[in-house]
Amino acid sequence: MDLSIRGQVYVATVIALGLIAVGLCIAGLSVDPVSPEWMLLALLTLLTGSVTVRVPGLPARISVSETFVFTSVLLFGTAAATLTVALDTVVASLVARRNARQVPLKILFNLASASLSIWLASSAFYAISGLARLSIAPAPLPSILGPLVTMTALYFVLNSGFVAVALSFEKGQPAFQIWQRNFLWLSVNYFGGASAAALLVAYTQKVDLFAIGMIVPLVIVSYLTYRTSIGRVEDANRHLDEVKRLHLSTIETLATAIDAKDQVTHGHIRRVQQHTLGLARALGVTDIEQISAIEAAALLHDLGKLVVPEHILNKPGKLTVGEFERMKLHARVGADILSSIRFPYPVVPIVRHHHENWDGSGYPDALRGTQIPLGARILSVVDCFDALTSDRPYRTRLSDEEAIAILMSRRGSMYDPLIVDTFIANKDALTAAYLQNSPVGSAEALPPVYPPPSVESYGTPVLDLEFSSLLKTVLNSLQSELSTSAVVLYMKDTRTDDLYVAGKCGPDSARIGQSRLPVGSHISGWVVANGRRISNADSHLEMQGVFRDNRVCLSVPLMSAGHTVGALTLISQPGKAFDDPSIEFVESIARTFDEPLMRGLIERQLAARPSSTSRQATVH
Repeated sequence: MDLSIRGQVYVATVIALGLIAVGLCIAGLSVDPVSPEWMLLALLTLLTGSVTVRVPGLPARISVSETFVFTSVLLFGTAAATLTVALDTVVASLVARRNARQVPLKILFNLASASLSIWLASSAFYAISGLARLSIAPAPLPSILGPLVTMTALYFVLNSGFVAVALSFEKGQPAFQIWQRNFLWLSVNYFGGASAAALLVAYTQKVDLFAIGMIVPLVIVSYLTYRTSIGRVEDANRHLDEVKRLHLSTIETLATAIDAKDQVTHGHIRRVQQHTLGLARALGVTDIEQISAIEAAALLHDLGKLVVPEHILNKPGKLTVGEFERMKLHARVGADILSSIRFPYPVVPIVRHHHENWDGSGYPDALRGTQIPLGARILSVVDCFDALTSDRPYRTRLSDEEAIAILMSRRGSMYDPLIVDTFIANKDALTAAYLQNSPVGSAEALPPVYPPPSVESYGTPVLDLEFSSLLKTVLNSLQSELSTSAVVLYMKDTRTDDLYVAGKCGPDSARIGQSRLPVGSHISGWVVANGRRISNADSHLEMQGVFRDNRVCLSVPLMSAGHTVGALTLISQPGKAFDDPSIEFVESIARTFDEPLMRGLIERQLAARPSSTSRQATVH
């Protein structure tokens, strides 16, 4: 039993009190023994108690032995009934252990909780009724019924309640929720046993084989009915579990497709899901429906990005006002799509509101504070941290310390302060739990977005002499006119679908090297993939680790015959930015690549063979 300190104290307390009750009963029988006929009822209890039915979904079993337990209480008193229940629990646990390994502590707890329950319930019966044992002082049935109903209800509540609280500590779920969902319906079994016991003592207030012979078939029928009914419930639950697994696998596949469009990895999905669930539990969320909703929403919160163009999703640098407004649609659209699915738990509100801010400045509905669903508040903190500490097309990952500093700066404005504090306090434990449960371990925790090209590279194509001469003229004129740190011209290699450096110039151009970029990565790769200009983006997004001072980047696509064939990229001097005239000048130069003379040179260059001396390339 994986229990907290409080859970261990609870279990130890119940065991101690139960063993004390059993000890008192043994001492009581030694002073005031009962008729040997009690042994027959004890034997029948053991026989019926050894044939149990498992409660679906719980490590608990039920039997139909209550009839003889209640008869023992009525005829032979509290001590005899308590010892009968103790023996019955041990036998039932040993029988169950043959089919599934039972922890000895659980067997001891079951014995103690059942014994303590019947001891308290039967003591209440005799205190309320004022009767003596019916085997020595018979009483009319009407005087028995009221106290018997009270005893039955008390025994059921205590016995099931002790187990529900233990399961609550073990599973981390509310005890009443476990009891109501899994044990409440078992009260029929208890009251049915009490009714049969009442019939037995009404016929004769002693152990009568003929009366028992009439009751036993009813007990057998009751057992067979329970076993059949619970078997059907297990089949239904098994089917529901299979449907749920299929449902979740479908959701995960869809989420993976969404994140592939957003150029993030499946590791991001898993981390956000597991960290969100762990943080929810750390905050005390135990409701099954709420947990299930958070689990699904963590996978599907970005579903609405299906309607956002890829050039916006993966744009390096800051979005324009119009692009950001288009991006904001994904929260509402995702919720609208999911609203057509009949989730049995509240997924849609979490997806719709995971970009709401604590101070009301978020979207789509400008909710504030606790108006925002708890699941959405939890998800937004986890998603932000994981995004900050992961590589993205528009920036490299931040360190954990940098990401935490950003979370703290947004605490109370964008994010719920309690959730931020709880996340920071539990971050290491959440990460350790994820790595322990992840099938690929730590390698998936921080996956690279852009894997380096294979050493079996095609190498750099040889530049056509006329094309090379023209490039030098173009690049030198750009560098001279704009006084940039570096000017780089990337050409697309049609065999590898990446970019190679066709030419470069400028005082810092030597720091760039002959690097290759995958199409779609960094600023130049994004410009080629989308055919759109990027201006004044942080140069670190383009030349990671090369320029760490305050420089910006301008990259313009090169078009030829309707196709994007490369990119013209400029790195500014430190502290400088490209103004509108400079940007227009660079674009005018780029347009010359689509003129007839240049088209022919570019076609020859695209067909160029690799150099025999250049066999390897790296990503900067």
